[in-house]
Amino acid sequence: MAAAAQLFEEPFDADEYIERLAWRTPGGGSKGGAEAFDPKRLLVEFQNHIEELKQLDERIQRKVEKLEQQCHREAKEFAHKVQDLQRSNQVAFQHFQELDEHISYVATKVCHLGDQLEGVNTPRQRAVEAQRLMTYFNEFLDGDLRSDVFNNPEKIKEAADIIQKLHLIAQELPFDRFADVKAKIASKYHDLERQLIQEFTNAQRTGEIGRMREVAAVLLHFKGYAHCVDVYIKQCQEGAYMSNDIFEDTAVLCQRVNKQVGEVFCSPETVMAKLIQSIFDNQLQAHVKEKLDEARHSDVEQYLKNLYDLYSRTTLLTNKLAEFNLGSDKHTFLSRLIKNIFSMYLENYIEMERQYLQSRSAMILQRYYDSKNHQKRPLGSGSIQELKERIRQRTNLPLGPSIDTHGETLLSQEVVVNLLQETRRAFERCHKLSDPADLSRNAFSIFLLLVDHLCVDHIDYALEIGLSAIPSADAKNANLYFLDVVQQANTIFHLFDKQFNDHLMPLISSSPKLTECLHKKKEVIEQMEVKLDTGIDRTLNCMVGQMKHILATEQKKTDFRPEDENNVMIQYTTACSKVCVYVSWQVERVRRSMDGKNVDTVLAELGVRFHRLIHEHLQQFTYSSMGGMLAICDVAEYRRCAKDFRVPLVLQLFDTLHALCNLLVVAPDNLKQVCSGEQLTNLDRNLLHTFVQLRADYRSSRLGRHFT
Repeated sequence: MAAAAQLFEEPFDADEYIERLAWRTPGGGSKGGAEAFDPKRLLVEFQNHIEELKQLDERIQRKVEKLEQQCHREAKEFAHKVQDLQRSNQVAFQHFQELDEHISYVATKVCHLGDQLEGVNTPRQRAVEAQRLMTYFNEFLDGDLRSDVFNNPEKIKEAADIIQKLHLIAQELPFDRFADVKAKIASKYHDLERQLIQEFTNAQRTGEIGRMREVAAVLLHFKGYAHCVDVYIKQCQEGAYMSNDIFEDTAVLCQRVNKQVGEVFCSPETVMAKLIQSIFDNQLQAHVKEKLDEARHSDVEQYLKNLYDLYSRTTLLTNKLAEFNLGSDKHTFLSRLIKNIFSMYLENYIEMERQYLQSRSAMILQRYYDSKNHQKRPLGSGSIQELKERIRQRTNLPLGPSIDTHGETLLSQEVVVNLLQETRRAFERCHKLSDPADLSRNAFSIFLLLVDHLCVDHIDYALEIGLSAIPSADAKNANLYFLDVVQQANTIFHLFDKQFNDHLMPLISSSPKLTECLHKKKEVIEQMEVKLDTGIDRTLNCMVGQMKHILATEQKKTDFRPEDENNVMIQYTTACSKVCVYVSWQVERVRRSMDGKNVDTVLAELGVRFHRLIHEHLQQFTYSSMGGMLAICDVAEYRRCAKDFRVPLVLQLFDTLHALCNLLVVAPDNLKQVCSGEQLTNLDRNLLHTFVQLRADYRSSRLGRHFT
């Protein structure tokens, strides 16, 4: 069975078990081949092994039964032990209850006895105290203070307790009979009060915290306790403001006093609050007044900077002070202190902010125009200007005199950055200094100023001047600088949009002013886009006009009907070469001036107009066979130039034009087949006929019969 036991391995697999048994049996495995296999011997081995397994199973079963019996026996013994423990616990619990009842009974008796003793002792103590006070009162009545407690400086604490009680009793006595003694007691009361305050002051100067705590506890019941706190606060501030940073000095002072005040006074939060109020009402208010009043009327920019800096630092200081124990409503208390200092300055803050931003922005713009020696033109307004604008949008006619700006766009990123920086600072001040209820309205008013100066007075003005400077379509060698205006206006608008999202949106995102701001921004964008579209359209017209001028001056009729058909050596005409150079240059300018989808849109429009011009231009000539080949070469060059547009529509148009030009050279017999080709089959038959009519052999070869 030891051998069989070795065959049991975890995890147990019956198939694996049989295989191992067969392998260990001589003649039972595959070793030695089919000839060495002995099935009878393997059968005998299996039978013997089965018997061994049966014996093993019986032994294991007996062992299991023995263990089960042992388990049942131990379970019964454990149950008996648990029952015995439960009975013992119940007896102990009963004893505990009896002991608890006995203790409660004794405690009740003790409390009752204590109440009886207190009832007897309290009147006795009161009588003793009354007798003692009457003795001291008699001394005041006689005018001779003989008791050591009034004459010994070391017993000032006990004397203070007595005189405080006598002072309360004296206030109840009739004035006519006890006027003299009341005066003596009051005099002694005030004298002791002064002594205690002086002793507290001396202890504070020498740093005796324990003595300060004792004296403060005695003075707590005196009327001069508040004066003691005032003296403490005053001395705390002596020598505390030695540097030029009052806010840092205040934070350090309060941090130091906060540790000490809890050790000295029984209500440290009250003392700490009073200290902070004293600092705000005196030190900080004087500092703020000095910084702001001197700049309020002389330098508005410095005034706004100082106001923002002082308010920010004061707010930061109160955040630090809020960490101290100042009572239950410390945030309201600190807010009220800030309001007391800055309320008079914050009432008209936004008016000063708008006035400063208005004058500053106007100065930045004027300084720029002065540097360019440009006298700003007043732009028209009202119904006449609107009528001109509509006519210009629909006809592209240059209304009014053309302006020569010498290529100057009148747009400056430096000016824009300065305007945006001033506005950003205004938004930051607005966020910090505005009341939460007025924040969105104030931010909107600042935004309107930015729109007026940046979008209207600078960008819109430059667009108007740029539109006026665009020459007519038939002008020669025109300076099409309006694309530079477009490029700079696009860059400036991105900066404007970034400030709108980064600085204005957080101030108005949760207010009704958000809708107004978005509407105003959309209105401004649409107005600028209309003028940009108009300017770009007129600029494209000028480009096409320049191409037309090149073709008119450089293209000769003999180009396509050469006198010597066999001696044409050029690849394409001079007109084609110059037009392609001009177009490539203008395409590159468009790419530099715009971004995104605007590039594809403008280039698509330019490409369509370019194609229309070439299409119409080619129809002005009559073509010989060699001239037709030269026209095809020109169109191929135009098509190569059109690839620079990277607009599929434009390339498709020139592919079709190239296919049309093939009609100029195709053999008459193949003309009908070419017209039915893939590129021409969808075109109008009249268009095909028109191109065929341009051939010099149209009549002689009777080509018109193919279209009848």
